[in-house]
Amino acid sequence: MSNQFDVVVIGAGPGGYIAAIRASQLGLTVACIDAWQNSKGGPAPGGTCTNVGCIPSKALLQSSEHYDQAGHHFAEHGIEVKGLGLKLDTMIGRKDAVVKQNNEGILYLFKKNKVTFFHGFGSFAGKSDAGWAIKVTGTAEADLVARHVVIATGSAARALPDLPFDEKQILSNSGALSITAVPRKLGVIGAGVIGLEMGSVWRRLGAEVTVLEALPDFLAVVDTQVAREAQKIFAKQGLDIHTGIKLGDIKATAKQVTVPYTDAAGAEQKLVVDKLIVSIGRVPYTSGLNADAVGLAIDDRGFVVVDGDCKTNLPNVWAVGDVVRGPMLAHKAEEEGVAVAERIGGQHGHVNFDTIPWVIYTSPEIAWVGQTEQQLKASGRAYKAGSFPFLANGRARALGDTTGFVKILADAVTDEVLGVHIIGPMASELIAEAVTIMEFRGAAEDIARICHAHPTLSESMKEAALAVDKRTLNF
Repeated sequence: MSNQFDVVVIGAGPGGYIAAIRASQLGLTVACIDAWQNSKGGPAPGGTCTNVGCIPSKALLQSSEHYDQAGHHFAEHGIEVKGLGLKLDTMIGRKDAVVKQNNEGILYLFKKNKVTFFHGFGSFAGKSDAGWAIKVTGTAEADLVARHVVIATGSAARALPDLPFDEKQILSNSGALSITAVPRKLGVIGAGVIGLEMGSVWRRLGAEVTVLEALPDFLAVVDTQVAREAQKIFAKQGLDIHTGIKLGDIKATAKQVTVPYTDAAGAEQKLVVDKLIVSIGRVPYTSGLNADAVGLAIDDRGFVVVDGDCKTNLPNVWAVGDVVRGPMLAHKAEEEGVAVAERIGGQHGHVNFDTIPWVIYTSPEIAWVGQTEQQLKASGRAYKAGSFPFLANGRARALGDTTGFVKILADAVTDEVLGVHIIGPMASELIAEAVTIMEFRGAAEDIARICHAHPTLSESMKEAALAVDKRTLNF
């Protein structure tokens, strides 16, 4: 087997494995290097997303939602459940099985698309006339030469200063997905996507969950109207959320974690929990790349420096995903991976950062794309707003989930859709229509004139678009 490739991708997360597959589809010879391993030491491509992020968290969210429904809502449908019990090991086992299916799926896709896979760590070893020398260490040992290199090494959970993760008492997203018994009291530092999702999982399964957030506003990046609605709903569900706090010196023992903090009013408080999830963001993972040896530029926050096309300061070296600027989202990484592969292949790759959707998979789900109302006000852009509650949607009533609304923001003159914000059932699926409309710079009127099937949740999107022109038909 030749050790020379047109493209070598370091990392097989969403950005890396997609870049490798797309490059191979374009007729390039491609290798992908990844070090993730399963419990048996075998390869587990898919990165954080597949192994300890998007996929396993959604599996547990689904399972915990079933448990919550069975315990609190099945009776509304005339379904009686007696002796409801929880087998947490089975639930965790199902989550692990879903992860394994995705790992195996990626390995299959590599084989199908003729991508050579190396299970190990990839690093720069220098440069030669033939290209970049890449060394593979770990499970696989190899010396490769690449005409182009794509860095897709992802990110790692950010720990609090002087409080490292032990994944027993102090948990990152990884440990939060593998708790072996439902804690009586659970603390969460950070009311972002991961904190709220993990807090929701364990709250549904019976834990008393307290969420501490340093920022004064809850979900500050979300449209204010949506954030207010979400905070009200989560509080009603039992998530105890405190914003504007300042942490003290956290102490952990084998049985509990003590979290002293100052609340928003300046009063000293103390939270004692069985386990503490720390979800205060993520840091780019570049350790082991041997970046200094080749002069790869990395900024003061640890990100690989790239231009708008994901080119680094080195010729024919690219970087995508969490390891570069922009939102740390799996689908953003995928889009960059495709774009880079196409640029290497002589095409014109494209990523529109203005239409990347965001989703929080709580219940209700929260999804948005484009600008928030507060951003439009701050920029001085004249806009129109329209919203429609799921309470007035027939399918939502039939589902028994009428929480939330759809909100559309459009330019006051041209009617171009500038932002769409959803809190409610299946928001993660509904947001795709908004992204499509915005990619084509469509108007709210375009959505309003499109025929939506009845009864569907998507009709709420149509009605919100009608509301922009103050002519809703069902509210």
